[in-house]
Amino acid sequence: MSQRVIFLVDMQSFYASVEKADHPAYRDKPVIVSGDPARRSGVVLAACPLAKKRGVKNALRLWEAQQLCPDAVIVRPRMQRYLDVSVQISSILARYTDMVEPYSVDEQFMDVTGSRRLFGEPREIAAQIQRDIMEETGVYARCGIGPNKVLAKMACDHFAKKNKTGIFELDHHHLKTHLWPLPVGRMFGVGSRMEQHLKRLGIYTIGALACFPLSVLKKRWGIGGQVLWETANGIDESPVSKESHVGQKAIGHAMTLPRDYADFEHEIKVALLELCEEVCFRARTSGVMGACVSVGCQGADYAHPSGFHRQMTLLAPTNGTMDVYRAACRLFLSFWDGNPVRRISVGLSRLSRDDIRQLDLFENREGERKIGYAVDRIKQKYGSGAVIRAVSLLDAGQALERAKKIGGHYK
Repeated sequence: MSQRVIFLVDMQSFYASVEKADHPAYRDKPVIVSGDPARRSGVVLAACPLAKKRGVKNALRLWEAQQLCPDAVIVRPRMQRYLDVSVQISSILARYTDMVEPYSVDEQFMDVTGSRRLFGEPREIAAQIQRDIMEETGVYARCGIGPNKVLAKMACDHFAKKNKTGIFELDHHHLKTHLWPLPVGRMFGVGSRMEQHLKRLGIYTIGALACFPLSVLKKRWGIGGQVLWETANGIDESPVSKESHVGQKAIGHAMTLPRDYADFEHEIKVALLELCEEVCFRARTSGVMGACVSVGCQGADYAHPSGFHRQMTLLAPTNGTMDVYRAACRLFLSFWDGNPVRRISVGLSRLSRDDIRQLDLFENREGERKIGYAVDRIKQKYGSGAVIRAVSLLDAGQALERAKKIGGHYK
């Protein structure tokens, strides 16, 4: 059996690249894509290479980025446009293989093992993909190549992005020379907290992790320890699959509030209802119900973190907004300390199909269900702001503003 050939195709400074492609006047200027500063989201979402050379990084606050690069063109994000280009790029990749798995809006895995006879060697295929994406979208793509997804990802992140060709191949023969000398914090799957835990064990490089006793890692972190060890050794058997995001186990939604909410009746309940509406809309769209409701919140004082995340089991599975809302309110009141909150989340889990339901002799749940689906069809046709609850017109309501956005950013 021949070795797999996996690509991780990544778009350079994706949002900024799309803006430059759409606006030729920006071509030789530093471009920064940033959220709306007026609504507490003034952070850098993307910076083009010219801006990055001046020290601008993603997640930097906009005013700091402007100090580093005062002549930068500041562009508010257009999420719908970025999604459209991402779908266009997916269609380009699909010309080379039917095994394409989106990893994020600007990264996609490809399995081209069976495509080599048609399109040539891996580097040839990668170069042709780069040309196709550039010619058709104006976006520059980098490509990491490996025998599995983990090595393809790290080949792209650590080497292809710094390579003049934008292409790099990493296999098991080059782990010791290329991957193992890197700091352990740069390994795929290692965050800042895990990095500190590993350093306490004397593990400072990926190579040190690869050679560390597996039994000790498993004793400390269970299956997670084994995954860390396998990643460091370039082991990953997971397939590239178009079905990777199918069969979700939970549906959740969170909202960062525009200001501190402290009044339960007139502020927090409005936010909870809007979140329940969004969660249940997504559940009905997916054809599922949930038997477990979860609620979480974070306090407004970031210097002294506070909040909670709790869940409760319902008497019967549901995707009805008011059923979930009533449970969410009970949960919130049970665990809220009364202090102002700045972020609230609602989730629905233990999902099951919504075409098999327990009938209720005392309540007209079928009528409520039909109303919910009828409203969903209106929203799907005319947009999420076409039908909103009256409470969303209050000062605390965010539904109309959120209807203008995708992923928290304006369309």
